[in-house]
Amino acid sequence: MRIASVNAWGGALADDLLKWLPGSGAHVVCLQEVTRTPGLTGWTRFSDGERSLPQRAALFDDVRAALPQHQAIFVTSDSGPVRDDEGRRHRQDFGLATLVGEDLPIVGVDSAFVHGQFTDHAEWTVADRPRVALAVRTVDRAAGRSVWVVQVHGLRDPLGKADTPARRLQAERLAALVRRIRDPRDLVVVCGDFNVLPDSETFGVLAEVGLTDLVGVADTRTSHYRKAVRHASYLLVSDVAAVKRCDILAEPEVSDHRALILEI
Repeated sequence: MRIASVNAWGGALADDLLKWLPGSGAHVVCLQEVTRTPGLTGWTRFSDGERSLPQRAALFDDVRAALPQHQAIFVTSDSGPVRDDEGRRHRQDFGLATLVGEDLPIVGVDSAFVHGQFTDHAEWTVADRPRVALAVRTVDRAAGRSVWVVQVHGLRDPLGKADTPARRLQAERLAALVRRIRDPRDLVVVCGDFNVLPDSETFGVLAEVGLTDLVGVADTRTSHYRKAVRHASYLLVSDVAAVKRCDILAEPEVSDHRALILEI
């Protein structure tokens, strides 16, 4: 089974992302920063007072079209205003999407907020936005075991990626989700853009539920990211012996994050 995880950057590099996905060979695709704007397609402009970025209006629909045989699940962390090319305002949902290949049964779905609760913003805020985790359970028939694939987009803090009480609580809530959903026989994979440093206490908290990080201090950013700190995305497993391969793709560049690929 191949699992791919990448922060999709709101689809800023949508052409490259949508071209890469069908050929990635991923049975399970985990995407962070996915957008959904009811009744609108094409491009929008997102602004939060610090940044102004182009985003796909409905990246979730774009990805479903690129992977029409995958089963798609989207969960919203928060919503807010965006503008189309003519300056009109629309309400856009922002969150996570997991897509599972047609040959794999989905036998469980769960989610939990790891920071805050759903918020419908009058205007997007720079910091302290809600964060959600999405868990999907499938069955690796060849291995004869169930697999939970959990993804998360961690809290962004304009001050940086150092540990904070909010990030500690975020890790504890993520660990609680894993404890609640897993059967002792399940393999658990946790992936996503954690927005923390490799030495974060987050990994100690997750180690308490049996998860081992496979990324460490590796560079998980592409040339589109200009800041010096190159750590953000991680991938953890409950059984290292189940790992056949773990890759951090420098190319193709489909976002300002590198895609993580796990074969189990």
